[in-house]
Amino acid sequence: MGRYVIRRLLQMIPVFIGATLLIFLMVNVMGDPVAGLCGDRECDPATAAQLRREFGLDQPVWRQYLTYMGNVFTGDFGTAFNGQPVTELMGTAFPVTVRLTVVAIVAEIVIGITLGVITGLRRGRPVDTAVLVLTLVVISVPTFVTGLLLQLLLGVKWEWIRPSVSSYAPLDELIVPGLVLASVSLAYVTRLTRTSIAENRRADYVRTAIAKGLPRRRVVTRHLLRNSLIPVVTFIGTDVGALMGGAIVTERIFNIHGVGYQLYQGILRQNTQTVVGFVTVLVLVFLVANLLVDLLYAVLDPRIRYA
Repeated sequence: MGRYVIRRLLQMIPVFIGATLLIFLMVNVMGDPVAGLCGDRECDPATAAQLRREFGLDQPVWRQYLTYMGNVFTGDFGTAFNGQPVTELMGTAFPVTVRLTVVAIVAEIVIGITLGVITGLRRGRPVDTAVLVLTLVVISVPTFVTGLLLQLLLGVKWEWIRPSVSSYAPLDELIVPGLVLASVSLAYVTRLTRTSIAENRRADYVRTAIAKGLPRRRVVTRHLLRNSLIPVVTFIGTDVGALMGGAIVTERIFNIHGVGYQLYQGILRQNTQTVVGFVTVLVLVFLVANLLVDLLYAVLDPRIRYA
């Protein structure tokens, strides 16, 4: 196991460099970031040249990238064009988005897996059909429609929740936004769990466990569910980074100042330092989540061994 972890960590290095380089190049072709600093008016040549020197934009792109990566390894993600360090923006944005993502992941695990197990064990029955239709509707409806509808009904019309989340974003105010963020992924987790449960029900080890006279609950939880969760864990693990980076729509609807909000503002204002800094951290989140998912395989299925 130790050798496998070390090998995976070494494999993450070129992936991290390649992903950050790609993002860096893409952000640098969005347009001239200096032009956005002068508002609607065009910057005069002297001011534009001074700003480019100040932010290192007068250097070749490859040198800018090497300088950026050198600073990243020392914990310096650069300075936003308003003079605020990017790490300060991360310090205020990431805790909010982490709480929002935790709510979404918990909803996926609790609601999605529970519905998947129930429908998988009752395949073809009315409850199975009802859940399949419901998940298909959730997948078909865009997230921004679901968010705006819940905001209108629960927040404006019925006044059960705040229409917009307060600036400090407590956990109780993030429940509905978290459900909105997780809605599509929750539907996929439900369908994935249902399919895996229904397929493994006919496996030999399940029939053997039933023939031995084991209680139904133990057969389901100890044998059937444990082996059926491998594809579900894979999906949820890769979904962690997707939820954090894809929360732009949800955070805009509920006025949450998290990672999605900062990315939106950075793209809108062509603030390359902010965009690249936040995406760099999201790349690390993706890589670590994938590593943890691979390690969980051995916990769920004892037959899997890492050399």
